[in-house]
Amino acid sequence: MLNTGNTAFMLIATSLVMLMTPGLAFFYGGLVSRKSTLAIMMQSFVSLGVTTIIWFSVGYSLCFSGDVLGIIGNLDMMFLNGVALDELIMPNGIPTIVFVAYQMMFAIITPALITGAFADRVRFKAYLLFQVLWLLFVYFPFTHMIWGGGILQQWGVLDFAGGIVVHATAGFAALASVYYVGKRRKRELTPHSIPLVAIGTALLWFGWYGFNAGSELKVDFITTMAFLNTDLAASFAAITWLAIEWKKTGKPKFVGLLTGSVAGLATITPAAGFVEPWAAAIIGICAGALCYSAVGLKNKLNWDDALDVWGVHGMGGVTGVILLGVFSSTSVNASGADGLIYGGIGFFLKQIIAVGIASIYAFVFTFAMLKIINRITPVKVSDQEQESGLDTLLHGEQAYEENVF
Repeated sequence: MLNTGNTAFMLIATSLVMLMTPGLAFFYGGLVSRKSTLAIMMQSFVSLGVTTIIWFSVGYSLCFSGDVLGIIGNLDMMFLNGVALDELIMPNGIPTIVFVAYQMMFAIITPALITGAFADRVRFKAYLLFQVLWLLFVYFPFTHMIWGGGILQQWGVLDFAGGIVVHATAGFAALASVYYVGKRRKRELTPHSIPLVAIGTALLWFGWYGFNAGSELKVDFITTMAFLNTDLAASFAAITWLAIEWKKTGKPKFVGLLTGSVAGLATITPAAGFVEPWAAAIIGICAGALCYSAVGLKNKLNWDDALDVWGVHGMGGVTGVILLGVFSSTSVNASGADGLIYGGIGFFLKQIIAVGIASIYAFVFTFAMLKIINRITPVKVSDQEQESGLDTLLHGEQAYEENVF
């Protein structure tokens, strides 16, 4: 029987996750130079179209239909073949097509996360190829392996809402992209529009409630706990980042506060439905401190990860997965596992191994894929094209009129 309450909740959660992609576009758009604002926002918005088409045609089937060697699904449900309009996911009582739409929103935002790493340096045609291939060979396999009945799920690896599937894979793919495309000719160290960054952060934070709480796929006590844990981690991480940066620079930085909140959101994602609120607060503090340190290490090593995708999402995802292995408790969620502090050393080690495999694979495959794409169409823009800005060069449009800001 259709559960109208769960269905209504999941439709709202799906809409919230969809809103995160435009939120990401605003967040990234405010951080880059004014001459490349539209170029990076376009990379997020285009995923709404491209990924939807791929998800409908083959993506859902490769993630959630059948099983091939525990790594990927099959193509039996291409174009949603066999998914009836009145088919329900039991005992949740939500239509399967709502689950299809919800998971599609995750697929849409994940490759868009990577774009912040190679801001100002990549051609649009190459990015489109990158997006398609990355979904097919990174995102879909790990979605199947962890959420679609694949080998990691069978092994007992947990990931409530995407610490491995979304953040670790995207973050380490971003790092590989940085290595491949190299440094910008002229780095923009100051965001051109902090208010735009704030708007993007607000949309991301708001949408993240659907991202995490919606991953329970129904309304129950775990849903409400995941909702609260999401806010706790984001808040503690934001203040932790603010305090560390304030002490180091002597001034409380708004961008630091905003970045810290996103780090907390990314870090709590895998653990939101498996840990108690006190653990979510600790995870938030760890997220603020460790992600801040990761960004500092990136700067020290002179990696040109323009918008700190690796430091915030990559290391946030890895940290969250590992801390899930520490704090998870079956007394909180019976479908979870006991973490290290409850005697679950085996589960703790599984989490470390799984996130390690995902991160290494995403890095290696992404680097190799970019080399292959470059043989088909040039990936990088020239130094002179970087100087002129990508908005006019690639799209023939401008976010701002010349000499007006």
